[in-house]
Amino acid sequence: MTTFGDLDGRLAQGWGGRKPNGCRVIVVLARRGGTTAAGLLTTLTVPTERLAPILVSVGEDRDSCTAVQPPTLLVGHEVAASGRTAALVFGASQVGVAQGVLDSVAEGLLEADQETMVFVSLWLDHDADDETAVRFSAREAVGEAIRDAVTGHTKERIRGLVEERDRLTHPYYGGD
Repeated sequence: MTTFGDLDGRLAQGWGGRKPNGCRVIVVLARRGGTTAAGLLTTLTVPTERLAPILVSVGEDRDSCTAVQPPTLLVGHEVAASGRTAALVFGASQVGVAQGVLDSVAEGLLEADQETMVFVSLWLDHDADDETAVRFSAREAVGEAIRDAVTGHTKERIRGLVEERDRLTHPYYGGD
């Protein structure tokens, strides 16, 4: 397992699911007391019109909710366009994020303690409508991002990006 100091400031993205119930996440790993955690906590824990951080927790009802370990802070990439989208972020996405983090603990990528913090920024399609699909999407995306943040890109993958740099594209790019 990578040591805590080695994880501080690691970041990666993950995609999960399919449109309209798919999502994209950016994950930042931080060490408690480190500069990455301090900077992100300062920025993300001040709710604004655009950001409402969630300490990821799960349980059958309010009285039984327990924060996931390692502590995980979830924010949306943008303000939810509707009450339904917000409910999917606060409900299905939060459960999927929790599952993705705990999958990473089960895989030995992260420790379930207070020393490592996981920050997740999530984008969810405004047309999303299926709670179960959104949960699976968030789980997949977070697991992929944490795995990538901890293990990094292979040299072959990096070399491929460099070699293909003139032909790069993106799912939301439609130009030449």
